[in-house]
Amino acid sequence: MIDTDFDAHERSAWAGRAEAYERSFGRLCAYPAEALLDAAEVRAGRRVIDVGTGPGTVAAAALARGAAVVAVDAEASMLDAAWRNVPGADVREAVLPRLPFPAGGFDAAVANFVLNHVGDPAAGVAELRRVVHPGGRVAVTVWPFPQPPLQRLWGEAVAAAGVVAQADLPRLAPERDFPRTEAGLTGLLTAAGLADVRCLTLSWEHRAAPADWWAGPAAGIGSIGLVVQRQPAAARERIRQEYDRLSAPYRDRDGSLALPTAALLASARVD
Repeated sequence: MIDTDFDAHERSAWAGRAEAYERSFGRLCAYPAEALLDAAEVRAGRRVIDVGTGPGTVAAAALARGAAVVAVDAEASMLDAAWRNVPGADVREAVLPRLPFPAGGFDAAVANFVLNHVGDPAAGVAELRRVVHPGGRVAVTVWPFPQPPLQRLWGEAVAAAGVVAQADLPRLAPERDFPRTEAGLTGLLTAAGLADVRCLTLSWEHRAAPADWWAGPAAGIGSIGLVVQRQPAAARERIRQEYDRLSAPYRDRDGSLALPTAALLASARVD
């Protein structure tokens, strides 16, 4: 059964936020794009669907390889950005786990940091498998847990500011969640009937201007953004001050941030 409360929350949380996303979290999420496409064996002549395309970063990379690309997203502002950024792709409105495509129509399906926004991740993976023909590949990324320093920074700043995160934000039902580890993500894909499942951890330093990295939460992006936006002005300012203090050790001489982070990348074959 689909977790409609979680999915509705995700739709509302991202509404109209493509511009802020591109400035902040979009640059972070772009890092695994080429590795994701490699894992899905995307190359010239292949037909690939990029699910949850956002502003079209992965779709553009696939198009540059000579693939025929269908890019889908549920959010209107993201679709506008994808239409603008990837004019050569077939951009459509759609959302996991219900994709409006026949079974086996693609050589590959990719989903870059999308499963963490789906109320039923197992159903999402099953749908990616459904739209890929036997012998094709599925590749996905998610953020790991325990969190790397970059992701921990937000929670540390909120706690140091004396702010208690609200408990009423929708969360996945325990029976639908999975461990955000290599073993956990491998198990999710295996349970969906995928074969030759592989998972690895990508690690890198995300570089950004401090103001750009703060712009995401300030615009309400992600769970941290919802926490920040719900606070009165004085509490938001305290969080910003703690963010500046805690991020200071990660600043280069030019003032930019170099924050260690990581992602899980899993891929598999459709039998």
